[in-house]
Amino acid sequence: MDSTFLRRLARPVLLTAVGLFFLFPFVWVLLMSFMTNQDILRSTPTLAFSPTLENYAALIAGQLRTDVGMLPSDYMRNLWNSLLLSGASVLLSLLLGVPAAYAFARFRFRLGEDIAFMLLSFRFAPPILVLLPLQLYFQEIGLYDTYAGLIWVYQLITLPLILWIVRGYFEDISPDIENAYRLDGHSWIKGFFRIAIPLARPGIAAAGLLAFIFAWNNFVFALILGSSSVQPVTVGALAFITASGIQYGQIAAALMISVLPTAGIALFAQRYLVEGLSLGAVKG
Repeated sequence: MDSTFLRRLARPVLLTAVGLFFLFPFVWVLLMSFMTNQDILRSTPTLAFSPTLENYAALIAGQLRTDVGMLPSDYMRNLWNSLLLSGASVLLSLLLGVPAAYAFARFRFRLGEDIAFMLLSFRFAPPILVLLPLQLYFQEIGLYDTYAGLIWVYQLITLPLILWIVRGYFEDISPDIENAYRLDGHSWIKGFFRIAIPLARPGIAAAGLLAFIFAWNNFVFALILGSSSVQPVTVGALAFITASGIQYGQIAAALMISVLPTAGIALFAQRYLVEGLSLGAVKG
């Protein structure tokens, strides 16, 4: 058999094998979401089981099925909280971070690099470092257990990420285009909105999507600085660990539902994401 044909055949086979290897946990969780606890906890795992929608029905109805009876669940409220907190945090970070990224990319001022690095350093520090003072401070000023307080704290996650990613895209855009626009008598503010932002839109979309995922996955801040009324799905999942045992099937169903918003946003912004991640890859 021709060696060229074998090489062409080996590549898709290997890529398929690697893809299945990395997708296997996701597929297994998907299957678990249609199983009962009895099927999941079998001594010998098997794919021969009777699918059930009870796990999803229990989440939507707000009633957890356990061995000792029904327990109330706020999972759908937690899902709404995640959408609200992550979406509002990213929107606020875009409003603040995009102009700041443009300023750092286009203007040189004293301590500019130091300020930018200080903002980035917020991503380096572990959350536990600021949790105790933040909790005391929030209780004093009335921001504890509020959406506004958590959205403010989420800026430690989303704002540095957006600032530094978008800054790189603005630096990749030639300033000559904006200078030519300003030579026609337009202000730099109009140049920012009509030239810089449209050219950097793929990068902004990519940064916004990554920031949304990081905010969606946050656990520690919401656990300490809010109660169940404002906590997201990452914290709400703890409700599935009950005194009667762990509800694995409902945890799997909750995981699959929690993936849908980020997957939907990623599919919607796919074109901008690919353009944004490849922008600046080729120079010259």
